[in-house]
Amino acid sequence: MAQLRIFSYLPNPRLWKATIAARLNGVEIEIRGAKPGDLGDWLWDFDARPLTEADRAAQGTAATVGKVGFKGRPLLKTPAFLEAQPFGTVPAAFSGDGAVGIFESNSIMRTVARLGDARCPLYGRDVYEASRIDSFLDASLVFARDSQIYLLALREPDFPAHIHARAAEAFTIYLAGLDQALKPQRSFLVGDRLSLADICFVAELCLFSNERLRHASLLERGLAPVLAKDWPSKFPRAAAHFHRLAAHPAFAPDVGPYLAKFDQKEK
Repeated sequence: MAQLRIFSYLPNPRLWKATIAARLNGVEIEIRGAKPGDLGDWLWDFDARPLTEADRAAQGTAATVGKVGFKGRPLLKTPAFLEAQPFGTVPAAFSGDGAVGIFESNSIMRTVARLGDARCPLYGRDVYEASRIDSFLDASLVFARDSQIYLLALREPDFPAHIHARAAEAFTIYLAGLDQALKPQRSFLVGDRLSLADICFVAELCLFSNERLRHASLLERGLAPVLAKDWPSKFPRAAAHFHRLAAHPAFAPDVGPYLAKFDQKEK
């Protein structure tokens, strides 16, 4: 039995926070999920799976209406799922026996780190390092909130320009802080080893890379892409750190194919 089961739409860069950590510390996790458009045909549960007719009959009128990312879609979430996952969102993680639910990607990542701490400490050597890691993770949440609103808004051709401006500001603040933290030539954000702070940074920037698919439409509206081609020159240490980690054996299985699809579409 896996130590942690996670249900999510796939691919999901925020899920990689857990998968990358698990590769580093040997924690066994089980991933269940499908493309976002297919999750409306899944039973949202610890035993998440494609819906059968028996499932539909058993759940009856228990469907909830999707919100962020699944707006307006009927989703079948079991009472047990909602008890374990009170916000009803994905990624949704569970202890191996399904008794405990863990939500929010940073918390799921922390769970993996704690489970495998004896093999590979990713959450700091002491309370001070752990708290500094938490500081970076909390800063990432501010960026993540604005980036999620922005990426969802990009699906609409006439989204308000102020959403773009706020995302650009959040990106600049986040990357500038990381660039400062890596001065003068630091290899990692916290201490002298890879930590959850580094993993989270790579995952969030990969997710933001979805903006690359909308660069043409942004330019047509007179809006400059936030993740412009010159971003490495503005934040050289953060950019070098990102590219170095993207090639790391624990990161590459997730990051490589995901970024390659953007490179291919830009050719």
